[in-house]
Amino acid sequence: MLREISRGVNPRVSFTVIVLVLLVAVPASAGPPFRTDDPIPVPYMHGEIYLFSAGVVDRTGTSGIGPAIEFNYGIFPNTQFHVIFPIVFSAVKGATSHAGYGDTEVGIKYRFIEQSNTVPDIGVFPLIEIPTGNATDGLGNGEAQIYIPLWLQKDIGNWTIYGGDGYWFNPGPGNKNWDFSGILVQYNFSDILFFGAEVFHQTRSSFDMPGYTGIHVGGSVPVAKNYEILFSGDAGDGVTSYKHFGYYLGLYHTF
Repeated sequence: MLREISRGVNPRVSFTVIVLVLLVAVPASAGPPFRTDDPIPVPYMHGEIYLFSAGVVDRTGTSGIGPAIEFNYGIFPNTQFHVIFPIVFSAVKGATSHAGYGDTEVGIKYRFIEQSNTVPDIGVFPLIEIPTGNATDGLGNGEAQIYIPLWLQKDIGNWTIYGGDGYWFNPGPGNKNWDFSGILVQYNFSDILFFGAEVFHQTRSSFDMPGYTGIHVGGSVPVAKNYEILFSGDAGDGVTSYKHFGYYLGLYHTF
């Protein structure tokens, strides 16, 4: 995908596109509004829907995902079905802008250990990115990607800590398999009002792309019964010297 995006673009813009794609890569493989996920599935025979957008803005352009729809449903006890239908976009100065349907994400979250006084929740959340996006226009990877993560969570009073690590199988010319890890600390004012911060790191996912460490802060605000606004951002340098603003904004509904 990166080779196609950078084709015919000057080196400064090409690097910007690489960084933009890196920062918003796999924005949906997370516990919204964060990139780090948790091991707890949606309760059996209940569901949740997110209408969201996420992306990165800097002085040379914008790239991201949205509008997109994420749907999760508890198909069995401790087992959740997951799918994301995304529109993705890239608008960089000096390059052709593109927008269209991206790669479809499908997965199953399964919690195999439930939390006790001494033991955290532990679960897996394998995902597959189905190559439904146009890779020539930079709207998809061109080949299926698979993510195998392990997530843990522990609640201590009003505080929640969760995180873990996973490995991406990322085929395709110029691509590399890569690792994502993250940890998040969150304070819960209530079941529907929280604020948290995460630190995450991903290794390089292609031969022409560096690894990246980032910090996000965000939370939720209830707006109606069973509806919340979710948000996160990483304005400023984060852990790197790259000047940018990254964001997630979504409307969340449970049923």
